[in-house]
Amino acid sequence: MFKVTPNPPGNPGSDSDKSSKSKKLDEAAERVLDYYLNPKPAETSNKSQTAHLFMVAPDIDTETLLANASEDLLSISAIAADLADDVDGSRRSVILAISRMADGVHLLVERAMDRLEAQAPA
Repeated sequence: MFKVTPNPPGNPGSDSDKSSKSKKLDEAAERVLDYYLNPKPAETSNKSQTAHLFMVAPDIDTETLLANASEDLLSISAIAADLADDVDGSRRSVILAISRMADGVHLLVERAMDRLEAQAPA
């Protein structure tokens, strides 16, 4: 027995239903592509908050900043000097140079602190 079938077989849904489904899928695909490939620029308030990973508080006075820098330089020098004891050759020379450079910068910071104290009203 021979059964007649249309060529191509028809879909159970109507043409308007098919076009609306296709249109919805196209819109969804476009939204997804826009979301991942064309992100909207972030708000400026969020950008200013995340632009700086680390930041010094703006209301800290100069003397406090210099005092902390001085202590940090002493720490760097001490770490480098300690590390130089464990190393030989050219590496030792490099580490000792770092220690001495930190000492020199520490002296500069101390001089700046002395000048600040001299300028301060008695």
